[in-house]
Amino acid sequence: MVTLRRARPEEAGVLSEVAQAAKAHWGYDEAFLEAVREELTFSPDDVSARHVVVAELDGAVIGFYSLDGEPPFGELGNLWLRPDRIGTGLGRVLWEHLISAAAAAGYEHLDIDAEPFAEGFYLKMGAERIGEVPSGSIPGRVLPQLRVRTS
Repeated sequence: MVTLRRARPEEAGVLSEVAQAAKAHWGYDEAFLEAVREELTFSPDDVSARHVVVAELDGAVIGFYSLDGEPPFGELGNLWLRPDRIGTGLGRVLWEHLISAAAAAGYEHLDIDAEPFAEGFYLKMGAERIGEVPSGSIPGRVLPQLRVRTS
């Protein structure tokens, strides 16, 4: 059974591994993955300073999300799954937990600067596309920007 709980600072390396493996799942080349590595690397301080929730199964972290910003308007900073968990329903479990936690904390909506390959998932979950934003690590690349209401 999957357990959802707050991430611990000492899990920063595991979170980095999950995010980087998930990004690699989409078939990006090594140069691209190297360019985004820093953006997908977490420190213990990052974990302490953010609201990060992990999905744990049999003692192993298999996915996580981070809720960033201050109510009433926040951001889904991350939602990553180990590649062997993509398509299993775990994304929906994390998403529903995120939306519930955000609503309980007073967020009205969350913005998402989405991985392009994950845009369909977010749209299926009820997010709407509101525009595009520049990539934080690849000059000239744009990402879909989405928004979801929490209630």
